[in-house]
Amino acid sequence: MSIEKTVLEKLLKLPVEKQKEVLDFVETLEKKPGSPRHRRSLKGLWADLGAEISPEDIADARREMWGGFPRGNF
Repeated sequence: MSIEKTVLEKLLKLPVEKQKEVLDFVETLEKKPGSPRHRRSLKGLWADLGAEISPEDIADARREMWGGFPRGNF
């Protein structure tokens, strides 16, 4: 017998109040941080801001970030 069938059989034997407790528990499990979540694109998060990042912008940021990095042999 599958888990779904076993759980359903046991659930149907419980009084309504206990069934509500089971539902609350299942909803709590769904909200736990360990649950897989759908990830949203970062582009979607800032889409309404009108921010456009070009490859040149990325190159400029890299040059600025790594410009002072020592290039000698270690």
